[in-house]
Amino acid sequence: MKKDIFMPTDILLPEGISLENWSVIACDQFSSERDYWERVRDKVAGAPTTLNMILPEAYLEGIDEANEIEKIAAAMDECLRSGVLREIKDSFIFIERTLPDGHVRRGLLGTIDLEDYEFSCTEAAIRASEGTVLDRLPTRIRIRTAASLELPHIIAFIDDRDKTVIEPLSEKADSLPLLYDFTLMEGGGSIRGMQVTGGDAEAVSSAMRALHEENDILMVMGDGNHSLAAAKEYWNALKSGLSESERLVHPARRAMIEVNNLYDPAIGFEAIHRVVFGVKPIDFISEFEATMAPGTDYKLCWVSQGRRDAIGISADCIGNMIAAIQAFLDEYAKRSGCRIDYIHGEDVVHRLIEEEDTLGIILPAMDKSELFATVAAKRLFPKKSFSVGRAREKRYYLECREIRM
Repeated sequence: MKKDIFMPTDILLPEGISLENWSVIACDQFSSERDYWERVRDKVAGAPTTLNMILPEAYLEGIDEANEIEKIAAAMDECLRSGVLREIKDSFIFIERTLPDGHVRRGLLGTIDLEDYEFSCTEAAIRASEGTVLDRLPTRIRIRTAASLELPHIIAFIDDRDKTVIEPLSEKADSLPLLYDFTLMEGGGSIRGMQVTGGDAEAVSSAMRALHEENDILMVMGDGNHSLAAAKEYWNALKSGLSESERLVHPARRAMIEVNNLYDPAIGFEAIHRVVFGVKPIDFISEFEATMAPGTDYKLCWVSQGRRDAIGISADCIGNMIAAIQAFLDEYAKRSGCRIDYIHGEDVVHRLIEEEDTLGIILPAMDKSELFATVAAKRLFPKKSFSVGRAREKRYYLECREIRM
């Protein structure tokens, strides 16, 4: 029998404060929209908030990184000292996230063993779905190294067609102890969390073990792969200085994530579009079209200051099509010095391309049935190939866990 990989844990939750102010969206969202983060900063000013414990990617350029990391670590330590957080012992949390469109996405919060996760193509039980951009890891690793807490925005998928792990909890959700129930800021919908312990937790673990017996791959990453990769790299560095007994129990060996069933009807995959800043659109498109293999397999659109056109591309799968696009963009950026950003939502692309010398590439969405089959074939999607839903549907920081001994 395979070992338990996804387990309950001791979870820290805020109490006696505004949960709406506490919970902010994942740091990698709205990366070209500082106005979003400025609105959030104004809203939560002076209140206990996870905004003080993250570094939004919108601010990565032009900051004093060391100073920011020091402030993040201090904010975490203050939360532990101040009594803002209460501990929920040895539990899963069953999550019902009502999305902005009204659909309810169901998930389960627990921890995974980082020894069972790899972000390259391996035989690991938990695998990345897309390529990891290694130069995005150092800042995240330094933040985790200084941190006393982890705040997950990570979502992983299980391939549970028979709905044996998460869905049975829906039938008894109203009888489980309620931990939180509130509206998320900035149009993020709402969220409800219930404690899962005792026999209910055992049933989850048993179903997860059975699923793993049937599948070599238990989980595939959906969101937050770079955060989990940073946690893995930090653990690899840390464990070298620990004894074998210390390695078994050190809290940094585990990472807290939310698990979703790929076949939850509320889960949809959204394309991640590209916006290119600092280019002459006509020159760029001319070279782009000359480089791509022409065909009818996939169609993408480009837009720039009122102009829009479509390009047909030949590829045997959507992953290879995106890989060809990304290879061109990376080479072009290296040669020309243009900047590329990865954008959730076509409406945001249209807003950003109002700037001069800016162009947007609108990518098609991926069918979610391609996910596990691609990873099982030991192929990774290129970086930023797809997104689990739209930007405001992403995970908000809420639950915490100590990662220091």
